[in-house]
Amino acid sequence: MAVANPTIGTRPPHQRRSRGLLSEMRRHWADYVYVAPALLVMLFVIGYPIVYTIYLSFFSTPPSSQNWYFNGIENYQRILGDSQVGFFEATKNTFIWTLFSTLFAFILGFGAALIVNREFFGRSIIRGMLLIPYIISQVPAAYIWRWLYNSDYGLISGTLKQWGFIDRPIIFLDSRDLALPAVIVVNIWKEFPFAMILLLAGLQTVPSGLMRAAKEDGAATLQTFWHVIVPHLRSVIVITTILLFVSNLNSFTLIWLMTSGGPAGATQIWIIKVYTLAFQDLQYGRASAFAVILFAIMLLFGYFYVKALSGQERSEV
Repeated sequence: MAVANPTIGTRPPHQRRSRGLLSEMRRHWADYVYVAPALLVMLFVIGYPIVYTIYLSFFSTPPSSQNWYFNGIENYQRILGDSQVGFFEATKNTFIWTLFSTLFAFILGFGAALIVNREFFGRSIIRGMLLIPYIISQVPAAYIWRWLYNSDYGLISGTLKQWGFIDRPIIFLDSRDLALPAVIVVNIWKEFPFAMILLLAGLQTVPSGLMRAAKEDGAATLQTFWHVIVPHLRSVIVITTILLFVSNLNSFTLIWLMTSGGPAGATQIWIIKVYTLAFQDLQYGRASAFAVILFAIMLLFGYFYVKALSGQERSEV
């Protein structure tokens, strides 16, 4: 008669999990061999710059010297505690830029998705026209809008003056009060087609039977929208919002080409501040510390994005 080993089943849970993980890895060792080259490339291309940036953030790199001087967390203290560094002004600009760009790009994209989801004559043409801002790259888009905003020969000021709405040209990009809103308008125009594409794909998955049932029950259009469409698109809405938010936090090209962070720092957001610290002020250590802070914030939003994706996958199972 066989006697059961009394130690089996009495191991701590973490030991059982680790043994199960090791046995699973032994069974699939060939799979890890196949993906090892790609993992090594990713480790070098992505991991090395991150580690090097974190390492550099603990050094002082004065422009007048080729030597580095270890200064611990002084760079972080200067960024977070010195008003001259401009962290809080850049944070305020980044918050305004990201919040309004994300909110209005989402609202405009959702409205456009609801319109082109309906059947009407010329729908394909309208869809194609709405995608034009997204198709145009950021460099020509920035220069087109710089011409539109120009106070001397720009189309906006010229047209409004010709029609008698204004007496003098509007200074958009050279005004501390108007520069940031003007660039936000361009960013909304550039990004709303992205939200439209994602939300349109979600709208096409709403069951037609559910829509017919709501209509037969006497639900109004607004009631159908709030109680049928929005709950069905909850995961798509969350993912679209997070993607827009992270994209706006990483925006660089549009602002840099239109205002370069000016005038007087009125449009300077985090990414622009890191660039100016590194390549204009030549403060590589301080710029690295700024980048590390920004990277930590991005990791936080990445966590929420993965969590939203995981929740969507669980709801579909």
